[in-house]
Amino acid sequence: MRISGGWSKSMTGYAETISKWCRTALAGEKGSVTVVLADDAVLRQLNHTFRGKDNPTNVLSFAGEGDELGDIVLAYETIKREAKEQKKSFTQHVAHLVVHGCLHLLGHDHENALEAKKMESREKVILARFGFPDPYTSVA
Repeated sequence: MRISGGWSKSMTGYAETISKWCRTALAGEKGSVTVVLADDAVLRQLNHTFRGKDNPTNVLSFAGEGDELGDIVLAYETIKREAKEQKKSFTQHVAHLVVHGCLHLLGHDHENALEAKKMESREKVILARFGFPDPYTSVA
């Protein structure tokens, strides 16, 4: 796990907690995942380079090769702002985005309504295991 920004102040025990979320979301899949706890500047550059969008985003997933399932990169400032706007805890929102990123690494997507519904359903089940509410209905 790599870290920058205000992560350690906003989420105590983040390394162990994020690892648990990943293991649960990946449901026994073989391979490793790298989670990068970054800031908006990093996500803005990655979003521009790989998606042609010149703004930060909350999470990006990059598929890996071989024993590496891939990388998940999270943007501190964007996630903190979104959590406040959605009246969620920072930890609740991070959990959702980590699970979301892991599911992308497993090939799930939300490019059309059917795919989105399947992915969201899986996210809800995984997050409920940790006591988090439905991230789609708890949005203000």
